[in-house]
Amino acid sequence: MNIIIVDDEINIRKTLSVCLETEGHRIVAVSNFEDALSENARRSFDVAFVDLRLGTASGLDLIPALLAASPWLKVIVITAYASIDTAVEAIKRGATDYIPKPFTPAQVKLVVQRIAEMRSLEQRVATLQADLRRLTPEVDLTSESPAMQRALELARQVAPTEAIVLLTGENGTGKSVLARAIHGWSKRANKPFAEISCPSLSGELLESELFGHVKGAFTGAVRDHSGRIAMCEGGTLFLDEIGELPLSVQPKLLRFIQEREYERLGDHVTRKADVRLIAATNMNVEEAVKNHRFREDLYYRLNVIQIEIPPLRERPDDVVHLAERLLAFFGKNHHCASQHFTDEALRVLGRYSWPGNVRELRNVVERASILCHSESVGTEYLPEKLLTSEERPMKGGLVSLDQIEEMHIRHVLASTKSLQEAADILGIDQATLWRRRKRYNI
Repeated sequence: MNIIIVDDEINIRKTLSVCLETEGHRIVAVSNFEDALSENARRSFDVAFVDLRLGTASGLDLIPALLAASPWLKVIVITAYASIDTAVEAIKRGATDYIPKPFTPAQVKLVVQRIAEMRSLEQRVATLQADLRRLTPEVDLTSESPAMQRALELARQVAPTEAIVLLTGENGTGKSVLARAIHGWSKRANKPFAEISCPSLSGELLESELFGHVKGAFTGAVRDHSGRIAMCEGGTLFLDEIGELPLSVQPKLLRFIQEREYERLGDHVTRKADVRLIAATNMNVEEAVKNHRFREDLYYRLNVIQIEIPPLRERPDDVVHLAERLLAFFGKNHHCASQHFTDEALRVLGRYSWPGNVRELRNVVERASILCHSESVGTEYLPEKLLTSEERPMKGGLVSLDQIEEMHIRHVLASTKSLQEAADILGIDQATLWRRRKRYNI
């Protein structure tokens, strides 16, 4: 690492420099406040050893000055006048650690090793965050839909509070995206955010994932596990598809909501945690309560603020906006030439009902960006299920029976005033006509 030593005693500077250089670090040693600021402005340091007494200047004043220019810098205070008060004050001003004089090479190496591990983790996190931004489209929480605008406004209002939020809506509407946004708008934004999909684990494993376990609590528990609640201390835990939460786990979650207390699997120690909960479901939880598949008391505890996210088919104006933003993202990410959709392609996208909602739209746009090698993405790069029979490319000029049937049903529907009249002309009942309409997306 790059390390700067700030101490007015030449012997300390020499001793520290030799100790750290033998460990492979690059050292700059200065004796005063001004030289420290000058060196810090010229190059990037990972660690600063700062003496509290620098002639007539105070090392305590140097700490915030160094951090103002280099927020990532880890400051280690060294002093022969060690006291609890000065240690506390140094930490308040931003110091990472504190070593009283006289110190040994072993003490120095230990604290630098800890700092190196910390810096490595920070750099890995920064790299992962950069990768996440590169691989995930930037969230765009704007909408032309009044229903979606109301949902977003309610989310912004409730975000600064500690209230539990229940997000409802079909699969793929963006419930997890909105949950992250609520966390980001809250006072807990700088604390952890974690997500658990309730249907993805068995009751025992889900309980372990939530509350943690001790070694030997069950088969396969070869080490202690703290659990997501402990990991999210001070932050937010998002429980996706809460309606699928096993009955065996529901009373324990209810207890945590009411008392903020829990026990790990196999452990009798009662623990406390400060974690905000956001839940989501695509099912009718009230119906599950009536069928005794979900506890009524837990439902009412979770349903403090309910935000319903409308499906994409009810937000046709949002489809075009989302599709164009996604195309720009995937075009850049996949180094594709495609930059915009043709008017006909946008018309097709806006007409489709999107049963898979935003998730399905994302997949369709990503597929188109990969297949298209020109600037304009036309209907030929869209999945056939989005197209009518007239829009689908025909092979050798021949038409399939399905295409003929679809064309005929569309013609009859367009020429009649009711579904019953259309069914009578086609010689089928209304239920069969409904299935054909669903099949052909009419």
